[in-house]
Amino acid sequence: MPRAGLNPDAVVDHALALIDEQGPEALTLAGVAQLAGVAAPSLYKHVPGGLGGLRRLVAVRVTEELAERLSSATEGLAGEPAVQALLRAYHGYALEHPQRYAALPQSPMAADEQLAGAATALVGAIFKVVEGYGIEDSEAVHAVRTVRALAHGFAALSIGGAFQLSEQLSVTQDRLIAVLTAGLRDWPTGGM
Repeated sequence: MPRAGLNPDAVVDHALALIDEQGPEALTLAGVAQLAGVAAPSLYKHVPGGLGGLRRLVAVRVTEELAERLSSATEGLAGEPAVQALLRAYHGYALEHPQRYAALPQSPMAADEQLAGAATALVGAIFKVVEGYGIEDSEAVHAVRTVRALAHGFAALSIGGAFQLSEQLSVTQDRLIAVLTAGLRDWPTGGM
């Protein structure tokens, strides 16, 4: 019989606590079970697929968290303010949760409906920002890829400690946003 209070969401909460403390490579059923106060085999009642299933649920949760952060930050905004809000929210999430961000799948499996749905919401938040520039069709895909690459690159380099020089990182981010918004203003809009 499943332990009272333990369910898939609670197991993922414990997994994220472990990841936040020790990094995604530390995720094991034994570690999560210890945090949950149960024996590792008990987790199979709550997480089908064992460690692989748990990693999938973690990937879904992290993707959903970032998608929600981006959607909330950009709601009601368009153009440059939307780009600023999106990039700052993306970077902010990575800085607040560097270990979770490291667990974010960059290529979600299309066969996994739940993960694909979360990834669609994440990319959808970026598409919404790009639409504010009138960019459509295949050009929108190229623009979204550009925004995503810039957001991920800046976040990954920041949390990886790559920016060691004394100049303020916020000024670099401002410059990056200015370059991106200028590029989006001049982007081919697509359509036929």
